[in-house]
Amino acid sequence: MSLLTDDIREAIEGGHLGHLVTLNPDGSPQLSAVLVGLENDEVVAAHLGVHQKVRNIRRDPRVVLSMQTGGMDERGFAHYLVVYGTARITEGGAPELLERLTHQYYGPDAPFPPIETLPPGYITRIRIDRIGGAGPWASKRRAADDASRGPRKALDGRRSGSNAWTLEWRCGESNPGPLNPSRRHLRAQPSASIRSSEL
Repeated sequence: MSLLTDDIREAIEGGHLGHLVTLNPDGSPQLSAVLVGLENDEVVAAHLGVHQKVRNIRRDPRVVLSMQTGGMDERGFAHYLVVYGTARITEGGAPELLERLTHQYYGPDAPFPPIETLPPGYITRIRIDRIGGAGPWASKRRAADDASRGPRKALDGRRSGSNAWTLEWRCGESNPGPLNPSRRHLRAQPSASIRSSEL
C-alpha cells in the first residue's frame, strides 16, 4: 500500500527544496540540497556525477528527506514533511529528470543546457517507508494511530506509577499564540524530570 496521499504528493511536487541525508562510511550524516519529484510512487532526484551521496546510498540505502512545504498550523508552526526511506541508484536519465525538475521548480521557461551536452548521470530513487513532519499528513497519521489503538485517556503531560514522568513548559504568557520573533519579552523556561529507567 502506497503511503502517498494527495497532500504528500502535492508537497513533494510543489517545488520545495529537499534536504537529503545519507550516511557516510563512519556513520556520520551527509546532507545535500536536492530538487525532487515523483516517479512510480518513488521520490526521485538526479545527479550528473558520482557525488558523496551517490556513493553513500550504494553502500547504505537508508536515507531521510525533509522539506518545508509552506503553510502553518493554528499555533503558527510551519508545515514540513519528512520522508524516511530506502534508496537505490540507477544509471542514466539524469539530464532528462533535471530538465523536468528545473521546469517544475522554476517555471516552463527556465533555461536548461542542451541534454546532449550532459553526461547520463544517476538517479536516486527512494521507496517511502515512513512519513513524518508537521502538516495534514501528520494529523491524518495521528488519527489513524489513535483509531488503531482504540479509546484511551487523554494525556495532560503527567503520568503516575513506576514509569512516572513530568514535563512542564513555563512561559511568560499562559498562551503566547503564534510564533512572533518580535515578542522577545517571552521567556520560555523548560523544566523536565525523566527517570533514567525510561530512556
